[in-house]
Order: sequence, then structure tokens, then C-alpha cells
Amino acid sequence: MKLELLSPAKNLEFGCEAVNHGADALYIGAPAFGARSAATNSIEDVEALVKYAHLYGCKVFTTVNTLLFDDEIEPAVKMIHRLYEIGVDALIIQDLGLLECDLPPIELHASTQCHNATVERIKFMESAGFKRIILARETSLEQMAEIRQATSVDLEAFVHGALCVSYSGQCYMSQYLNQRSGNRGCCSQPCRSAYDLYNGEGRLLMKEKHLLSLKDFNASQHIVSMIDAGIMSFKIEGRLKDLGYVKNITAYYRQLLDNIMDSSERIVEKSQWKVLRNEPSIQKTSSGKVVLSFTPDPERTFNRGYTDYFLQGRQPMASFSTQKSIGKRIGEVTSMGKYTLTVGGSEPLANGDGLCYLDSEGRMQGFMVNEVQGRTVTPNRMPEIKSGTTLWRNNDQQFEKTLQGKTAERKIGVEMLFCISRRGFSLDLKDEDGVSVVQHMAAEHVESNKPVHNSNNIVKQLSKLGNTPFVATKVADVTEGRYFVTVGALNELRRKAVELLKEYRIKHFSPADSPRVDQGLPYPAVEMDYSANVINQKSEAFYKHHGINHIEHGLEETGEYDGKALMTTKYCLRYELGCCLKEKGENKAGIKPADQLYLHNNGRRLRLEFDCSQCRMRIYKA
Repeated sequence: MKLELLSPAKNLEFGCEAVNHGADALYIGAPAFGARSAATNSIEDVEALVKYAHLYGCKVFTTVNTLLFDDEIEPAVKMIHRLYEIGVDALIIQDLGLLECDLPPIELHASTQCHNATVERIKFMESAGFKRIILARETSLEQMAEIRQATSVDLEAFVHGALCVSYSGQCYMSQYLNQRSGNRGCCSQPCRSAYDLYNGEGRLLMKEKHLLSLKDFNASQHIVSMIDAGIMSFKIEGRLKDLGYVKNITAYYRQLLDNIMDSSERIVEKSQWKVLRNEPSIQKTSSGKVVLSFTPDPERTFNRGYTDYFLQGRQPMASFSTQKSIGKRIGEVTSMGKYTLTVGGSEPLANGDGLCYLDSEGRMQGFMVNEVQGRTVTPNRMPEIKSGTTLWRNNDQQFEKTLQGKTAERKIGVEMLFCISRRGFSLDLKDEDGVSVVQHMAAEHVESNKPVHNSNNIVKQLSKLGNTPFVATKVADVTEGRYFVTVGALNELRRKAVELLKEYRIKHFSPADSPRVDQGLPYPAVEMDYSANVINQKSEAFYKHHGINHIEHGLEETGEYDGKALMTTKYCLRYELGCCLKEKGENKAGIKPADQLYLHNNGRRLRLEFDCSQCRMRIYKA
């Protein structure tokens, strides 16, 4: 069984660093039609990343995962053909209208925007020819196992990063409020805004709280269970995050997965759902060993606090106080001076650190550290806090400085064999994946007076792989030093052999054609409403070919919001506030069971509806 660590690539530089820090695969935006319009890349940059990634056996997936209008279909298909030509391994798509087009034989992955939340939906997507399904973030471990048992398609799941409070593909809030469609890559993130909460009688229940903002996802404690449930690809969110985040989080999960693979036999023995039965070992999908010059720590880069979301069932997951990063907990204030404060705990502090806390109203406030002496801090301004207040660090000066430099090196093991040939000498290279090349060098066979010394020198020079992607695991001189070869000639032979091996590795890991086969199975419904997100004729034709009789067009096309859910979410505000209609809790806002609830923001009023039978919340225009 092979596992894949999938990292975000905002651009070429970020993608290369993700590879260096241990990614097995990358996902990157194309020039257009990606779900992050602020993270597009030229064809030339994507091609350069493909070559760099393939050198290490890493794959590159390109996001073409927005809904398309009719006049965008043709340019999107042309772009897809260019992506196929430059060797992209797969496309991540949302709009199923593309399946009615003349696509190249490139592997297709169903974006989480496709609302891959049920066994029936995923079985249909598999039958339509997708090679991989990216599961809804809300999927529990039990549901993952159920999906695995019912399908054979590759399953990918998020493992870390920001959470969309809505089911992906089922949110129209940004479009309604700001005319920026999340399904078309332009989400304005209204879920991160502050809202006032009112009941139907107009009573203010909560003021200026981030009632729809979730903590960040962290499934690091559940990786083994996710493997056992059938997940093979572990996805890190973050195409809009900074480079330090990409380095830190990729390296962290690389170490976790490596440790799991080193103990895979014990994991198989403890498997809960028996997915791992008859698996002799667990391996990664790429090549090379990563050596880090820092200790990864997810709490030291951007995070809003962490939750494992619905992996083990419903739990508190909101971040009412702030939508910003809170970072790592440092300790509590133990004493206050006129211009200083003392902080408990053992976490080192540094000049320039940014510290934050919650004020008496529960809002996040912060200050910068001007000077540190032991555990005594001189802030740039004295905060209005008291002893016992908890402090977090959301700007770690020393850690960020470390991440700005070179923090990782990834090397592919290679065996080297120096031989004599009819017209000179040859250098045979064979890497850890079995890719081999032979580089010849024309030269006279000049007898050496010191064969042992000469042989040692040959081995020494050939071992100097320096800044190449390779490290010599074995170097053998078959000539036993009988012939003298200059240092310059050896260096040139080694350089040419390495370049040849790099070229062969890129070709070796180029994707094979993957033509899509549609089994023609009917869709498990006969009608579709606006939430199917059909906004072009190709998409409509696709669903009709699979048995749908009536299709309501999507809101991006119609703009008709009355009576339509602007957001559908498994997250429940009643549950978060301790007033769930099914479970007893500590009622934090004085909400009555019969209360109709409304969100207010910037003069807009939104109505909340609770579907307790399915444990879902919906938001409507009021």
C-alpha cells in the first residue's frame, strides 16, 4: 500500500519547497479556472514545477475546479490540453460539463467542491470515470471506511488547514453578499466576519462574534485510523498561506507518515476496519530522503486553534473570538509591573514576538514584545490585562526567521560504478527506484603508478554529488585504479552522468495516458435543484445522459436567492452555544428552544434553519 502526502503550491517556488520538505504530490492553480483566483500560475511555471517534482517521483495535480459558463468551456478545454502536453499528472475538476468535452487522456480527480459526501454520490463519480475522489471535509472515520468498502476509487482526504464551514460547493453566501462566487474561485470569506445574533423577537443574544468561523483542521492524531479507513492521499490546505507554513506543515506530516511507515507491521495488526489486511508494508509514493534543519511544529505557524472536526463525531469547533491566527499557547501572566509583565511557562520568548490574549469581552487583542529578560517582557504598549490571563504567540520571530532560510534537503540514493570501456571509461548510475544510465567518456588508458591511491581518488571525486538531487550510497571502482584519470575528467564524467540520470528520471515519472471510461450508470436521482451547480449546457447534458429528467440551474446563473439555502453546513450554531434541540448543554446565550435565530452583519439579515433529523444547519436570505 502506498500513501501520498499532498501539499499546496501557491506558485513555482512554494511547490519546489514543498517537494524539498517531503511532499509526495502537489496541487497548483493553472492560468485560469481554479478555486483560488489569487493563486494562478503560467503554463511555463507549471511545466517547470512538473519537471522538478517528477525528478523526485512527485506528482503534480492542477486545479481546474470552478464552475464554468458556456463561453468558458472552450478556453478551459484548450488549457487542459496544454496541461496534458507539459506532463501534469491529473486535473482536479468541479464542473462535470467538462466530461462532455474532448479532453485528453489525463487522470481526473473529483474536487471536494463536487460535494463528495455520500456513498451513492462517490459510487456514481467513480462510474463516471474519476480515478480519485476528494472527500468532503465533514466525512467521519466511519464514513470513510464505509465508502472504502463500497468503492475501489482512490480516496483523498484533508488532513490539515483552514475549514470551510459550509459543505464545499454548497455555499453561496459570498456571491449573495458580495457578488463573489466561491464556486468560481472568488470567495470573500463571509464566514470569517463578525455577526450579531438575534432571536425572532429582536432580542440581541450575542454581539460582534465570529459565529461562523471555525478553528483550523488538524488530523495528525488520527492518521493511522484514516489509513485503516482507506485513505491513501493526505491533503494539506493552504494555497494562499505563506512559504513558512508550507515548509513547516509539509515537514511535520512527512515525519508523521515516515514514522507510521517504519512501524507499518504493527499498524496492520491493529487495523480496525481490515482495510490493511494482506498489506505487507506501507510505502510513500515518491523518492528521496528529507533531512530537516529545524523541528516542525504546527502551532508555531498560522492557526486559529485546532479541531479534528467530524472525524470522531460532533464536538465544539468554532472560534467565536477571532478569525485570525492565535498561534501557540505560551503561558499565563504571573505578575504585572508598570511597564512590564511576567509570563509563566517554559516556551522561549524573543524580541519582536507578537503575543495575543482575550479581553474581558472575549475579543482577541495583541501587542509586540520590545524586550525580554528571562520571563519578564517589555511590550510596545502595556495591555489592559491582569495576572492569570492566558497568552498565545501568533508571531514567532525566531521560528519565522529560521523558516526564511534553507530548512530542508532531499536526496535520492544512487549507486555509482566506474568501469573501463573500449575507448575510455564509463560511469554507471542506478538510483533507489531502479532508474539507471551509463555515461561514456573517451580517454586513453594510461597505466597508474599508484593504483590504490588512484582508486581512492576516483571514488572520492565521483562521490562529490554536492548540490545535485542525489547522494551516493555506494561507489565502486571496477578498474581498481589501474588507469590514471584526471580530476577534471572525473568531474565532467560525473556531471554528465548526473544530468543524464535527471533527464531519465523525469521521463520515467511522466504520467501514462489515463483515458476516462464512463460506465453510463444512472445518477441516484431523477431531479436536481440549484445545489447541483449546473450553469452550462455541457453540464446539463452530462446529467441528462445519466438519467436526470429535470435540472434547476445554479445560482451563479440565475441569481435567484429567495427561498434558497445560501449555505448548508454540518456545523450547528445551536450545538456550539449549548442549546442543541437534541442534546443538553450549557446554554451560553440564553436561547430558547422555540427561538428563530438571525445573523446580522453590515445591514444584512440572515435566517438560520436547523434540520435536526440530519444534524444540518442552513442559512437563508431573511
